[in-house]
Amino acid sequence: MVPALPCRDIDEVRDFWTALGFDVTYRQLRPNPYVAVRRGGIDLHYFGLDGLEPQDSYSTCIVVVEDTEPVFEAFAAGLRARYGRLPLTGFPRITRPRRRANAGGTTGFSLVDPAGNWVRVMRRSPAATPTTDTAGASAVDAYAARPEGRLARALDDAVVQADSHGDPVQARKILAGTLRRAGDDADVADRVRALAYLAELAVRVGDPDAARTHLDDLDALAGALGPDARDAVGPTLAEAADLRAALPG
Repeated sequence: MVPALPCRDIDEVRDFWTALGFDVTYRQLRPNPYVAVRRGGIDLHYFGLDGLEPQDSYSTCIVVVEDTEPVFEAFAAGLRARYGRLPLTGFPRITRPRRRANAGGTTGFSLVDPAGNWVRVMRRSPAATPTTDTAGASAVDAYAARPEGRLARALDDAVVQADSHGDPVQARKILAGTLRRAGDDADVADRVRALAYLAELAVRVGDPDAARTHLDDLDALAGALGPDARDAVGPTLAEAADLRAALPG
């Protein structure tokens, strides 16, 4: 199936996607504006819609891939080349690959294009395992792979709110409250991941000062980690460093 998404300007989305390594496979202006782009096995079609405002868009599609990391890195490289940074707010913007508790623990990220459409890239998951609900009916437990720690579960919930539902404000409340209550009793690796994500959420809600505070707390915590623990959260620390470098001032 090939999604057809709305946009105000087909050439704007054409230029956006070609910067991310896509090729134009079709374009017309009459009788109606239409453009199609492709990269590998991903086909996206766009039709012109006058008066469309990106913030009012509800359009979305899902791209299923074997591994989200190389796709994210390819898109991120194109975004950095085009915008000089990884855009986390506005249109376009992108989230990082993270496990999605509402998708059985598979990883995913979202790329919101200049027209406000959500292109959701998900890793292909094993066949869902049927479970039995309290009524005896067969159902799929989307939250089957929940982590043990309270803070880790709160991080899962925050990712669902911010990266799946587009509500970073609520995600920030969930995660900040749990981190505050957990204090030093929480697993150190979970605290590192929570602080890094809180910093990103602060950027996404327009609070760079809070982002710096979270990153400073993260640096202090990371400085006390042993080599093995530091290796375990290495990708998270790298993402935090990238976020700090992009902060204004």
